[in-house]
Parts: sequence; C-alpha cells; structure tokens
Amino acid sequence: MSEIQVRIANWQKDNAVLRQIRESVFINEQAVPPELEWDAEDASATHFLALEGDYPIGTARLLPDGHIGRVSVLKDWRGLNVGDKILRTVIAEAERLGLNRQMLSAQVHATPFYQRLGFKVVSGEYLDAGIPHVDMVRESH
Repeated sequence: MSEIQVRIANWQKDNAVLRQIRESVFINEQAVPPELEWDAEDASATHFLALEGDYPIGTARLLPDGHIGRVSVLKDWRGLNVGDKILRTVIAEAERLGLNRQMLSAQVHATPFYQRLGFKVVSGEYLDAGIPHVDMVRESH
C-alpha cells in the first residue's frame, strides 16, 4: 500500500472524483437521496481529497463558517486511518483560516472517531436523511 496523501481539492477541476466518492458512500451505500447530498454549499466550500498514489479514496468539505461535512472514505479503505488523515488536514486548514470553532453533524456510530479528534457532542440525537446524527463542536486554542 502506498502512502496516503490528503490535499485541498478544486471543486471545478476535481468535481468528478469528489462526486464519485460521495455518491458511492452516501447515495449508493447509505441510500441518501441525491437531492439531499448535492447542495449550493459545494461551490463556496473548501474541498479535501485523500489519495492513495493517484487513486481518490476519500473526501470532506469545510464551509466558510467552520462547518465540516461530507466526510467520506470508500469502503475498501476504511479502518486504515484515512478519515483521521482527512480530518486532521481539514482541522489544520480551518485553524489556518482563523476558524477556531469547527462544527459537524456526525452519524451517531461515528461519534467516537470525532471525539478522538477533540469534538464534543452538543445536541441530542436526530435523523438526517433517515440516519441518526448528533451535532459536535471542536474548539481550537
């Protein structure tokens, strides 16, 4: 297995691979309706792309207000710390931009993953696209 790299992606230039990963994870695997997956926020977000060699394996986005979302890793690469690398890159970029409060809506099963990165649960459980979620916040110092 070659080294996994995470880089800032360009929504226009990298659009096809970003969409492919999110479609595979959210729409095909988790049955999120396409109209809930694609929104106007993508145009203003900073996108991140994880690659193994030249192969795209994961993505996430950071909104201008510090919201992190659409964190997704292709099934065959889960459990290999790809999500961890993506999130650490997103957090570093958020802090570089002065966004010292990062927020996300986490699928309940993923809360321990986010807690390891310093996020705290700040809401009760609710359904988003039929999947249980909680709101989480991380404060940078």
